[in-house]
Amino acid sequence: MVDSELEELRREFLAEADDKVHDMETSVARLSPESVARLTHLAHQLKGSGGSYGFQVISEEAAEVEKAIEDGGNAQAIGQHIANLRAEIERLTGVTLSE
Repeated sequence: MVDSELEELRREFLAEADDKVHDMETSVARLSPESVARLTHLAHQLKGSGGSYGFQVISEEAAEVEKAIEDGGNAQAIGQHIANLRAEIERLTGVTLSE
């Protein structure tokens, strides 16, 4: 794969990650069984994809969301890791993204 193609994929990943983080922010606000399942799914996707594209911090923070859910679903802990995901995406893109 050509470097420019990889960079385009990385940019697309970050745009999709922003959408997923927005969805996570919405889900953590109402911690129902459905929203916890959605949070777990999104965190798992970000964990795997983030690492695959070389975004280690995104992968690690998403893993922490999964762990916080497994440890009982403390909304404050989950929310902090989601905020860390948002901050990392903003840092990588150089743009303050929508909430």
